[in-house]
Amino acid sequence: MTWRVGVDIGGTFTDLVALADDGRLVRHKVSSTPRAPEDGLLDALRALLGEVPANEIALVAHASTIATNALLGQVHLELPRVAFITTEGFRDVLEIGRQNRSAIYDLNVTRPKPLARREDRLVVRERRTHDGGVIVELDTATVARAVATVRERGIKAVAVGLLHADADGAHERAIGDALREAIPDVEVSLSSEIDPQYREYERFSTTVLNAALAPIVQAYLDRVARGVRAAGVHAPIFVMRSDGGMAALKSASNRPATLIESGPASGVIGAAYVGRALGIENVLSFDMGGTTAKAGTIFGGIPEISPSFEAAGATHSGRSVKGSGYPVRFPFVDLAEVSAGGGTIAWVDAAGAMRVGPLSAGADPGPACYGRGDRPTVTDANVVLLRSNPRALLDGAFPIDAARSRDAIATVAAPVGGDVNRAAAGIVALVDAEMAKVLRIVSVERGHDPRDFTLLAFGGGGPLHACAVAADIGVARVIVPPMPGVFSAYGLLAADVRVSGVRSIVAPADGDTWSRVRKLFDALAREGDVALGEQGVAKADRSFVRELDLRYVGQSTELVVTAPRSIDDAVEAFHQRHEQRYGFAARRDPVEVVTARVVGIGTTPKPRMIAAAAQSRRAPEARALRERRDVFDGTAFVDTPVYARTFLRPGDGFEGPAVVEQYDATTYVASGWSALVDTFGNLVLEHAR
Repeated sequence: MTWRVGVDIGGTFTDLVALADDGRLVRHKVSSTPRAPEDGLLDALRALLGEVPANEIALVAHASTIATNALLGQVHLELPRVAFITTEGFRDVLEIGRQNRSAIYDLNVTRPKPLARREDRLVVRERRTHDGGVIVELDTATVARAVATVRERGIKAVAVGLLHADADGAHERAIGDALREAIPDVEVSLSSEIDPQYREYERFSTTVLNAALAPIVQAYLDRVARGVRAAGVHAPIFVMRSDGGMAALKSASNRPATLIESGPASGVIGAAYVGRALGIENVLSFDMGGTTAKAGTIFGGIPEISPSFEAAGATHSGRSVKGSGYPVRFPFVDLAEVSAGGGTIAWVDAAGAMRVGPLSAGADPGPACYGRGDRPTVTDANVVLLRSNPRALLDGAFPIDAARSRDAIATVAAPVGGDVNRAAAGIVALVDAEMAKVLRIVSVERGHDPRDFTLLAFGGGGPLHACAVAADIGVARVIVPPMPGVFSAYGLLAADVRVSGVRSIVAPADGDTWSRVRKLFDALAREGDVALGEQGVAKADRSFVRELDLRYVGQSTELVVTAPRSIDDAVEAFHQRHEQRYGFAARRDPVEVVTARVVGIGTTPKPRMIAAAAQSRRAPEARALRERRDVFDGTAFVDTPVYARTFLRPGDGFEGPAVVEQYDATTYVASGWSALVDTFGNLVLEHAR
């Protein structure tokens, strides 16, 4: 018997899911340890080892927010001093950046501080043309001076980004060799390896950020590996990347910039897998945890991926504020995120209006009902409304202090005349409205009609709020998987190993360019084949997806076309994608190819979803009824059945209002909604339109 283990570290809880060959599943939920996240992971693993022998674990998959936390300035994760070596005359590209302003009308707007200080931005004499030709050979004397400066200042993280190195990285490699020879323990990131694409600002930014994160991420992953090995587990360790693929520990350590959005990606991958298993191609993933709520889109069975993002930037109503963060040109699962989790704090502003977020009580002290904090949170509001169990969570293992919730909510009840129940209802309504916004961002603002989608709700709070946010955006069907509270950890076990290779082209979309593209595709596929083999993927499990980035001549942004069979096929697919995204296609305008990309996929074993025999709809058995309690249902407290999900069986159906409780989450079925347990054990909620 072998087990595959997924561990997801969230802001409040660390979740573990272990899946056996025969379909058996074990799950554990422990408190996160923000200052030392590996401790929460190891606590969950030790809990598992009380039930599963260490030598039966065949894989440990992990999703982490360590890179994001470091960029946001978390205590004990201070970024190291970084040197940046570039072409003479270009040391200030990092600071000049683009003309994006995060606040257009603010004359005192502050741009993100460069990760490499100006005095640590060093130059060498060299120059290439846009296609890689040499104008000025690399001057070894200037290289020696730059290397000596790095050594004298004791800098251990260096980024190298030369002009047009995306076309030919020979000069960068020479500088890297000189650095490693002179300073053996230095961490060197070359832009020609990290991000070999044109647009020097984005390439430089991505490379510097990779260099800044390398010491922190490598030390963290080393602690994880040592802790897992000390626990007696010697299975391969993989880490989730921002694009929804897995990477072996060594590969992930070498390119930490690929892990910045690691944490949220696994839930979308899991949602896509469940959607495909159920024959549902269009899915909106809705993940509400303890700190944030995240929404993603699966269209045609495939998660939507964006080619770049801004790390550590600001958001406004779930939208990324351009110019507020550090550009990272690496694909990531396209998510919208808002500070709306169970621990999100409610407060009253200077005008006397109730507000919710963005601050969160997190894991420490947590919501007031957890017994340590006293600030009112969304979780406390649900306890007051009796939608959440007022006595205990985690099947009784986690006690809840309902009186503390009422006292906390009372501190912000003034806008509603001091009525605690109305205040709690207002908090929930406000947070529901915020979460509905992010679902609109990934649907309506991406050119999709949400009415054509099914909402898959997970996270500790997702099923509790799913009916309200679905109704708000016009979605009539919600699916709550069997283990929603640990679903992101489950999603890790549905992810494939991924590698990607990319090269800039920037040439007209014609036959000559297509010949060049085909050669690049073949070369990148060979590189990907080697990389997958180094990560233990068997030859038979490797496949490759070819992509082109295209644009109309004169445009500054591109759209991705997948698996083009010819240049005409690529151009037509681009027109169609442009029309879907922007509402029009300029078919008479010339098109150019910007980038060629090959994504290598190492297929992994997937969780088995075993269907039970189909059952006709029936009322749940009496043993599934845990209790009845008065639950707030929008306007008043209503006598409501509370079901234990453990005892619900395929075919069981009931009308809302109802509450379904289980170890890792609570589902609230609102009035006007019906619930049915399908053959896979999913809870399917449908709204009567």
